Amino acid sequence: MPTVADVVAELERRYPPTWAEEWDRVGLVLGDPRAPVRRVLCVVDVVPETVAEALDAGADMIIAHHPLLLRGVSSVAPTTYKGRIIHQLIKADVALHVAHTNADVAVPGVSDALAARLGLVDLRPLQPSRPGTPAAGQGRGAGRIGRLPQPLTLAELTRRAAAVLPKTAVGVRAAGDPNRSVRTLAVCGGAGDSFLADAVAAGVDAYLTSDLRHHPAGEHLAGDGPALLDATHWATERPWLDDLAEVLRAAPGVETLVSDLDTDPWTVHAASTAADEPAADDKEPAREG
Repeated sequence: MPTVADVVAELERRYPPTWAEEWDRVGLVLGDPRAPVRRVLCVVDVVPETVAEALDAGADMIIAHHPLLLRGVSSVAPTTYKGRIIHQLIKADVALHVAHTNADVAVPGVSDALAARLGLVDLRPLQPSRPGTPAAGQGRGAGRIGRLPQPLTLAELTRRAAAVLPKTAVGVRAAGDPNRSVRTLAVCGGAGDSFLADAVAAGVDAYLTSDLRHHPAGEHLAGDGPALLDATHWATERPWLDDLAEVLRAAPGVETLVSDLDTDPWTVHAASTAADEPAADDKEPAREG
């Protein structure tokens, strides 16, 4: 029967820890390397809900995209939610492994899975890994640029993205001329506003990512940058879990499950319905009482 060490070895073959950014924290977080692994749950986020899902499923190991302990801690006491998670996993003998930015730059990686949902072809990295770094070469890097099989307007592409990405309360929003024709599209799983300049330099028609902020997005559009599509962080990274599961299913004796639990923090959405306020000049003058 495969052990935690066996699963980690396969993951690190596909997503070497040396490919991760210096600030990142990837690899085995907890768990006995000698412990047997019968069942694995793949998740985007290690949160109380996905931990409960793993325990209910009888998983021996969780493979997560986002690190549970990204920043240094001085205590894992169960008075915090992260401390409670660690205590739960140790007591249940459930190992935890993280593949984050090392999976982002891999080929295939997180953004390849996102590009596949949208049917993009002729892929290349949005920001290639820097020369001289462990991940350099062979098409690795952050984000992907590809070509749609046929041009779509921005409005049509937004509807397509909302239909093919995992369902969330927020869905997909877009910025730009709704009738703009889109043939080349850049995508980046997770927060990608740090690559706005790369999307401009690549000359793509539109860029889809998540967590776009008001001022960077507004300044980007004011500078005639590509149209923008903003989906939720979880929705842009969830597709990669299916690819990850295929990697793990290659290990004999390991049953691999994928969590479809939406861990996006935004759970309610309502479209604006308020009537337009009249302009100041159109308002009736106040009457003296």
